[in-house]
Amino acid sequence: MATPAPASAPPSASPKPRGPALAALAGIPVKGRAPRTGYDRDRFGQAWADADRNGCDTRNDVLRRDLTDVTLRGGTRGCVVLSGSLHDPYTGRTLRFVRGAGTSGAVQVDHVVALSDAWQKGAQRWPASTLTAFANDPLNLLAVDGPTNAAKGDGDAATWLPPRAAGRCAYVARQVAVKIRYRLWMTAAERAATERVLARCPGQPLPTARRIPLGGSPEQSAPTTPRPPAPARPEAARDPRFATCRAAKAAGHGPYTRGRDPEYGWYRDGDSDGIVCE
Repeated sequence: MATPAPASAPPSASPKPRGPALAALAGIPVKGRAPRTGYDRDRFGQAWADADRNGCDTRNDVLRRDLTDVTLRGGTRGCVVLSGSLHDPYTGRTLRFVRGAGTSGAVQVDHVVALSDAWQKGAQRWPASTLTAFANDPLNLLAVDGPTNAAKGDGDAATWLPPRAAGRCAYVARQVAVKIRYRLWMTAAERAATERVLARCPGQPLPTARRIPLGGSPEQSAPTTPRPPAPARPEAARDPRFATCRAAKAAGHGPYTRGRDPEYGWYRDGDSDGIVCE
């Protein structure tokens, strides 16, 4: 008796269409992580520079873009954000932002692709102008919950994703857009983690960045009573362990907030926002 021929395999299901973010992911090179040697935050230029020359620093630009119910400080040409509400993309919670010592740190501006991660995946070869542009590019910046941003550190998609699952597709799509724009690479683990997330949302688009306009919100007049000068810092009041903020941050310390952290008095608060070693 002849042996019956094996039944033919059923036709495979039609592949799902690849959305813009998932399709773009395929164009990002995969390489190993380069050494962190030579990385320094200062290489990326002044923190929150006015990179787009609109007369306002990048942090305030991003706060105006991402917050709602914003109140601006009068006399700043529509730049400085005094207060507002944030629907945090990382946790899903609604946060209240109030500018000042002990409160500004509740909302931080995150580099979605961390500066250290970029340094180890292609940025080491960039000129200073590109490093500064990257650190201040609105495409790579989001206003987020401060403690959650601190927990993220410099992790990539293989080591950290937002705790709010519903926000992960947009988060990794933004990382893809940034790495495409700046020709950065991914590790194999990062690529696999990104693809797993985008497989759940194959139509996820790539985000784009637009110039952030000044103003657009009510202004609050500056107080007429001048702020008393801060007490002079004694010469001996300096960090006994680290000579600079840079050294403290490299060891995993900071930021320090006025009125909460005794270490605040050890460093100069250049922008007078009540936070040092950001």
